[in-house]
Amino acid sequence: MSAYPEGTPCWADAMFPDVEAAKSFYGEVLGWTFDSGSEEFGGYTQARSDGKAVAAVVPQMGGADGPAAWNLYFASPDAAATAAKIRDNGGTLAMEPVQVGDFGTMVTAQEPSGAYFSVWQPGSHEGFEKTGEAGAYCWAELTTRDPAAADAFLPSVFPFEVKKMDVDDVDFSVFEVGGQPVLGRLKMTEDFPPDVPPFLNVHFAVDNCDAAIVTVAKLGGHLLFGPMDSPFGRFATVADQQGATFSIIDLTTTEGEMPSFS
Repeated sequence: MSAYPEGTPCWADAMFPDVEAAKSFYGEVLGWTFDSGSEEFGGYTQARSDGKAVAAVVPQMGGADGPAAWNLYFASPDAAATAAKIRDNGGTLAMEPVQVGDFGTMVTAQEPSGAYFSVWQPGSHEGFEKTGEAGAYCWAELTTRDPAAADAFLPSVFPFEVKKMDVDDVDFSVFEVGGQPVLGRLKMTEDFPPDVPPFLNVHFAVDNCDAAIVTVAKLGGHLLFGPMDSPFGRFATVADQQGATFSIIDLTTTEGEMPSFS
């Protein structure tokens, strides 16, 4: 039985051409320390915050194409059953269910609007050991040009209830599990370059958003959006020095009224 309810984001990892550079970058930006890489699993290396597992980095496999990118996993009690739902509802399986030692079973897929994601059926590895605090995952948003496709697909695969934000100039919805928000969905506007594909934007919490932006730039990354104040925290979207995009947010610095959803 998963520690995370079905459909809840439970893990994140990323493949990098240069893992040592990634470790140096995220170690300084997010304060992560790293386990020894597992040779049996291709150098898969867990990151820790306060000694708790919060993510992983892994060397890009030989012959792999595409830039470095963060990958989000959703919890499932039955990866094979979830894979069938993905196929039946217009998604594409990039990787059929595969057992990863005694750690669990994973699936990688692409939802109909184009974003990639993974599914995790836990074994000995249940997922994040820390969330919602500095140095750890706290939120994710499916950022897409085809919100209708995403909004139809995701609740057909996971037990999501969809609520739309009551704001005229932003097309944003939230997916809930058991009454708790677990994922956002944002429609891409003309502010996004046309060559940027749909993606799951993973958010990591930091103590100070502005200080983290300075560190990102110092290490060869760059600012893509923000910083911006919100009722949820002060946040920005950045790219690391190898091109992986993610957001940073100071959850303690909030401004404005919480929006309503219906």
